[in-house]
Amino acid sequence: MTSSKKISIVNGYLIDPASGTDHEADLHLADGRVLAIGAPPAGFQPDVVLDAHGLVVCPGLIDLSARLREPGHEQKATIASETRAAAAAGITTLCCPPDTAPIIDTPAVAQLILRTAQRHGLARVLPVGAITQGLDGRHITEMAALKQAGCPVLSQADRPIRNSQVLMRALDYAATFGLTLFLQPQDADLSEGGCAHEGRVATRLGLPGIPEAAETVAVARALALAEQTGARIHFRGLSSARGAEMLAEARRRGIPASGDCSVHQLFLTEDDVYGFNADCHVIPPLRTLADRQALRTAVAEGAIQALCSDHQPHDADAKQAPFPETAPGISALETLLPLALALVDEGVLTLSAAIARLTTGPTAILGHDLGRLAPGRPADICCFDPAETWVLSPETLVSQGQNTPFLGRQLRGRVRWTLLGGRIVHERA
Repeated sequence: MTSSKKISIVNGYLIDPASGTDHEADLHLADGRVLAIGAPPAGFQPDVVLDAHGLVVCPGLIDLSARLREPGHEQKATIASETRAAAAAGITTLCCPPDTAPIIDTPAVAQLILRTAQRHGLARVLPVGAITQGLDGRHITEMAALKQAGCPVLSQADRPIRNSQVLMRALDYAATFGLTLFLQPQDADLSEGGCAHEGRVATRLGLPGIPEAAETVAVARALALAEQTGARIHFRGLSSARGAEMLAEARRRGIPASGDCSVHQLFLTEDDVYGFNADCHVIPPLRTLADRQALRTAVAEGAIQALCSDHQPHDADAKQAPFPETAPGISALETLLPLALALVDEGVLTLSAAIARLTTGPTAILGHDLGRLAPGRPADICCFDPAETWVLSPETLVSQGQNTPFLGRQLRGRVRWTLLGGRIVHERA
């Protein structure tokens, strides 16, 4: 890792969806910020010149959900290990859900995570505050204090609020302080005990199912309460065609709602659960081919504004049990960009749109001054080779978590350099 220096990134293809930039251009950095695009300022002498010939240069990627497992679950991963993996994946900013141990329901825990991430200095970690104390779904936290402590948004992680009155009070509170609530669109009662999409595959395998209605009921309730209170809500992890359609309808009516999709939902379906593949045990579950296609369309049309990794690293033991007893989740930081590029290969997105779903889309949701390359903006930058192919393997994974159904798959697109605040935090020879 290098300190912040004067850096010129030359001969690269610059894509910045926020400004519409999509052409070859040089980039000049100083004091951790973008100094100029194109010609360098008079008298500018860089300390370092990075030759980005053949590379795409874009804003650092922003991931709306990545569990780092620290504090409390360091046997699975640590902030050091996972921010190193993020840097290797071109991700400069990531949101850490509140289900750490202790839970991020006090300013002290939020500050602990911020200090730890700053000490390692490999990625910007944004702690997501808990909506309710201990994620109990009953008692609302001091949301304003969490915001002041560095939590840009609040959520319940994967523990939905059962009581509608509590959720409405939380939305009222959030509206008062201009906070966005991240809501996992899953009805706690309809999904309880389930581990796969309620459909033909779960039936054949004898697995307890989670119906589509678990998502649509939760989306309908949250939209009704958001409309009532005026609060901004974000659906973290839509998985169904109908859920995406309901969000699009609500946005057309002016309800302040947004949504994202875990990128694996755009490639895997319930059929991948055959063989009881525990690496395909995810919540929300992998749904039908029709759902997958509808999600792709919603992402392409912008009804779903962001793609995220939903990174959940596990130790090996967590995936070695009968399917319903395994821990859900995929180690996914390092497949975020390659899978987004696969959507480009398959004609779902243009390259600029794919980068937008990983930069400006998340930025708009967070309300943060990130995800844009313009003079004066933070020099968070991803430089990647869009043509390089590589195979995901235990040897190529940087994350401490090896739990991914994409092991052995040939991927396209590899990060050469990642810069955070003008410092090179990842460099691959």
